Amino acid sequence: MRRFRLALVAAALLGAFTAASHAQQEDPVPSSCIAMAQSLPNVVYANFTPQLAQADVAKGEVTITYVGHSTYLIDTPGGVRVATDFSGRYPVDPVPRVVTMNKAHSGHFTRAPDPSIEYPLNGWAEGGEPARHRVVVGDLYVRNVPTDIRTWEGGMEVNGNSIFIFEVAGLCIGHLGHLHHDLTDAHYAAIGRLDVLMVPVDGGMTQSLTNMSRIAERLYSSVILPMHRHATPIGEFISLMGEGFASDFRSERSIRLSLSNLPRQPTIVILDGV
Repeated sequence: MRRFRLALVAAALLGAFTAASHAQQEDPVPSSCIAMAQSLPNVVYANFTPQLAQADVAKGEVTITYVGHSTYLIDTPGGVRVATDFSGRYPVDPVPRVVTMNKAHSGHFTRAPDPSIEYPLNGWAEGGEPARHRVVVGDLYVRNVPTDIRTWEGGMEVNGNSIFIFEVAGLCIGHLGHLHHDLTDAHYAAIGRLDVLMVPVDGGMTQSLTNMSRIAERLYSSVILPMHRHATPIGEFISLMGEGFASDFRSERSIRLSLSNLPRQPTIVILDGV
């Protein structure tokens, strides 16, 4: 019976990874971050490397700056600037070429983004359809994984949120957005490997700290950047993550990352700000 259950789990995971692989074959640039199942026996997956513009993707440093709430700036080696969960409340100069938005509340989106923003990417679409973004901007590739979101009436809106993933300089950077539910194996397969994870730690507006820590633990990113830090002492999240994760409190708002300087032990990095 145990072998049968393991076989079912393996089959489900294989199906999820196969579906993710088929989906990315339709994308303008195949993802290099799609997760490959290390635990499934006798399964070999192809390694996809995006052919992005403006030089070698494995070189250069990415600068990530904490702006506030769930907004981070990502500055690529090729000079592309991104703002996550962009609401327009925080002054950003120069204006980002790419902004991502989610609609949990007005702190995560704006209905009137600066017209000079070339790529305003909503994490939702109309009529319950999933948003689908596959955008190459210079040395950056942006894609999304749709999730559901709670409504003000207490129900769930299907495909009302997105996890955004940024692939640049060989790094895979994920922003969970306003994530309101556990992730399925299909979600994890579509997300892929994440070197850097931006995770909300409010303890209730999104999900409990226990649930978020489990998601962060499974993704097992080298660098974890907490957001929604206003509601919960960061020590609670660090404690739930356990001894396998280091913590690094910094007095500056920015961190420079590359494939060569990722920490050997997964590390929760708390940048300056609130």
